[in-house]
This record gives sequence, structure tokens and C-alpha cells, in this order.
Amino acid sequence: QVQLVESGGGLVQPGGSLRLSCAASGSFLFIYNMDWYRQAPGKERELVATITTGRNTNYGDSVKGRFTISRDNAKNTVYLQMNTLKPEDTAVYYCHAKNTLNSNDYWGQGTQVTVSS
Repeated sequence: QVQLVESGGGLVQPGGSLRLSCAASGSFLFIYNMDWYRQAPGKERELVATITTGRNTNYGDSVKGRFTISRDNAKNTVYLQMNTLKPEDTAVYYCHAKNTLNSNDYWGQGTQVTVSS
């Protein structure tokens, strides 16, 4: 079992930056593919970024070139660096882990990101 705790959300002006962190406990992250999802009010949850155990990355079209996902397995933490933020990036951001050995998956509780002037 893995417990995921996101942090780093908050209120930022358009054009600003934030770095989200997802700290894992209860297991070692190096066997998990990791994702960041987001959900805005009234919208479906959407995939923002993925990083595999081999550190391959993939991004949603709306964040390509602005967001960067990374992982530090020694710290059991995954990050999402978000630059040039836009009001449409406003959402609750969730960390997701999928075990590559047994396909079990886990979600964090989410962290709110609000982009507004």
C-alpha cells in the first residue's frame, strides 16, 4: 500500500510558477509509474503528465512546454514544475501511482491550484 501526499498548491498570478510535490510512503516509488491529474469544477479529471519508472515522460497538450514532471526515487517524491501558469490551469491537482508489478494504483488527496489576478 502506498500513501501519497501532495503539497505546493496555492494562489498564483497568471504567468507565475508553482512546484507541486507528491511524497510517497509505505512503499518504494521506483516500481511505480507516476502521474499528475487535475480536475477543474464541472469538468472531468484529465491527465496532466506522466513519468515512468524509466523516466520517460508524457504531457497533456494543454501543458506541453510549460510543465515538467520529475521524480526523485531516493526521496520517494515526484514533482510537477508548472511555469507560465494560466487561469485555465486552475484545478485540484492529484498525484497517482500505478504499481508496475501488480497494477494496483493509488491516489493522493489533491492540492488546489488557483491562477488568478
